[in-house]
Amino acid sequence: MVAQVEDRRRLTARLSILQYVITVVFSILAVSFWVLQVVQHAKFEEMAENNHQRTLALRAPRGLVLDRTGKILVDNRGSYSISIVRERTKDLNRTIRLLSAVLGLDEAGVRSIVDRHRREPTYRPIMVVQDATLAQVAAVKARRLDFELPDIVVEQVPTRRYPETMAAHLFGYVGEVNDAQVSESDDLKSGDIVGQAGVEKVYNKLLMGADGAKKVVVNSVGREIRTLEEDEPTEGKRLQLTIDADVQKAVEDGFKAAGFNGASVVLDPGNGDVLAFTSVPAYDPNAFAAGIDRVTWASLNSDELKPLQDRAIQGRYSPGSTFKMAVALAALEEGIITPDFHAHCVGAATFYGRPFKCWKKGGHGSIDLRHAIEQSCDVYFYTVANLVGIDKINKWATALGLGVKSGIDLPNEVQGLVPSTEWKREKMHEKWYAGETISVGIGQGQVSVTPVSMAVYMATLANGGTRVTPHLLKAVDDGQGWKSVPPPPPQSKVDINPAKLQAIRDGLWSVVNGGGTGGRARIVGKDISGKTGTAQVISNTGRVAAARSNKDLRDNGWFVFFAPRDDPKIAGVVFLEHGIHGPNAAAVAHHILDTFFAKQDGRPLPPPPTHEQLRLDYKDPYARKPAAAETGGQN
Repeated sequence: MVAQVEDRRRLTARLSILQYVITVVFSILAVSFWVLQVVQHAKFEEMAENNHQRTLALRAPRGLVLDRTGKILVDNRGSYSISIVRERTKDLNRTIRLLSAVLGLDEAGVRSIVDRHRREPTYRPIMVVQDATLAQVAAVKARRLDFELPDIVVEQVPTRRYPETMAAHLFGYVGEVNDAQVSESDDLKSGDIVGQAGVEKVYNKLLMGADGAKKVVVNSVGREIRTLEEDEPTEGKRLQLTIDADVQKAVEDGFKAAGFNGASVVLDPGNGDVLAFTSVPAYDPNAFAAGIDRVTWASLNSDELKPLQDRAIQGRYSPGSTFKMAVALAALEEGIITPDFHAHCVGAATFYGRPFKCWKKGGHGSIDLRHAIEQSCDVYFYTVANLVGIDKINKWATALGLGVKSGIDLPNEVQGLVPSTEWKREKMHEKWYAGETISVGIGQGQVSVTPVSMAVYMATLANGGTRVTPHLLKAVDDGQGWKSVPPPPPQSKVDINPAKLQAIRDGLWSVVNGGGTGGRARIVGKDISGKTGTAQVISNTGRVAAARSNKDLRDNGWFVFFAPRDDPKIAGVVFLEHGIHGPNAAAVAHHILDTFFAKQDGRPLPPPPTHEQLRLDYKDPYARKPAAAETGGQN
């Protein structure tokens, strides 16, 4: 009996202890829940919401591009990109379909973008829209990203901006790096925006800068709550070019008023600074900065006028009479003629049994070198070229900068041609015939040049024999102030007898200020020296055969120049494609030169010329009656 009572007491004690333990445990739990739910409610509510971390790329702005006076030529603007991050997607096909519908894009196009980047790491965003509209950004953000489009990110990125749509071929354009560029460089990755043409391409490493990154916490709808850490991007270096924005605009305005395509390059003959550079027709580089669409790209590539071609460094054309100074210098320096050498022009001459016409039907009579340059007498230069021979012409023309690359700091420059006996033997496996030299003497036949090489040619005549290297980069700002970039060394130097060179200069001065064909370039008191050139785009025989075609067979017009005559500060070329004749190009050059000297003199800049003020001649001498089959002279 006593044992049973004792057992009950022990059981009661055990139950009481268990009861106390349970009470304590539940009390602790209750207090813990109270602390968690009441005291630390705000903390854990935030933690519940902030349960996503994301790393966002911070695109580095490209460096600004300025002209020689500090005027901004190329800068950046803010824009938005929309990208897919595959690491966060559960159904990529669904994302593509929904995103295409939300943004109003072609689903196949979006899918092709994704397919091109499938081999890349899944954490790397695939940019679908480079320059999204505000409506597109709003449409994506309105979708409460984590519920409908959790794998889409919208980022604000700097985008290239070209404030004035001029010098497009000079500046070039930017675009997303392609696979070949990524494989060739250790510094580039898919999605990078790099220079694809012009200065943007040549100096991409300086302009590009370094991207940064930001790690953020986002809530359940994708909104950024807090930045955990941030590595700021480094802006690209600023570049100062040798370009003078006012002279550049003058070139653009001149071409616009004239209504012709073509090219122009303007240099400082002392050091090769490029003061202006244009190729017409051009394109809007802003279209590339925003991500060019397929239709626009296709239209640029299919356009018969080839707006993507940089005529200044990639176009090869017969120089016409602008080549005559090279022939004259070859004859003078080789001791074959003197400045007083005379030839008799009756309007034509026969060489090797074939007649060659002068541009002036009645001829120039007996004429010396200075007046032959002034009057652009073809018979005189037929005669001189025949005496000199093709190889000596090649020697001196290349020394002046023709038939060789200029070395300008732009991509894809092509080389012109000044023929020689060796060239024809290697190229065509034929001998050079003396009769072929006659046409070369007036810049026709096999000779072809680029506009940039013509600018170097005139700079070499202007400075007395130094073949400068045209260049665009003047200074670089790496964040610690501007540092000048020394001009590249000359390509070559040739000793030219000053007295012989002066005879050529006298003729060039008379072309503009005497009775020559360059009078439209004249500026009182500035001693402009220059030479017009009219070059056939097809032989006279070919013109007859192609008379009924729709091709533009009008002659090309040239004007090459330097000024002032005795202390040149500017040299260059204006080339008008199908510009009919050289005087039209001289009219465009007048506005360029007037702008340049107005700046030097502190005068107000001349306003853009009108079409009427240029007084261009649009009469095509071949429009009604095809020329005879003989080679005709070009002034």
